[in-house]
Amino acid sequence: MPAELAITKASTGSLFELRFQARLHGPCFRCLGDAVLDLPIDAREYQATSPGESEDLRTPYVVDDKLDLAAWARDAVALTLPDKILCRADCAGLCPVCGKNLNEEPHTHDEAPSDSRWAALESLREQL
Repeated sequence: MPAELAITKASTGSLFELRFQARLHGPCFRCLGDAVLDLPIDAREYQATSPGESEDLRTPYVVDDKLDLAAWARDAVALTLPDKILCRADCAGLCPVCGKNLNEEPHTHDEAPSDSRWAALESLREQL
């Protein structure tokens, strides 16, 4: 996968910048159909020359003066992912009654299904 890595040396440390496009395939959160997600990744990390004990001045991706680019790219993709991956923004999902895909077959059901576990309480309500 093509990527752009820029390393800028400053008087206090180094700035690392990573840019690439990621394309992910998987199931839609709502309808379980195929979803394709194109993510622009733009990540930055800073490593101070003398970080001391401060965790804010060092990056976990530089160990022994070696940059772990694979781990950094993986974490950057994970941080960029949305909460829900959808096949499209207006995905209608699956019907909660019959399970049909509402994007392909939009429909409604006339009567709400009754739950047999509530039958005893329903009979009490009718008596009141």
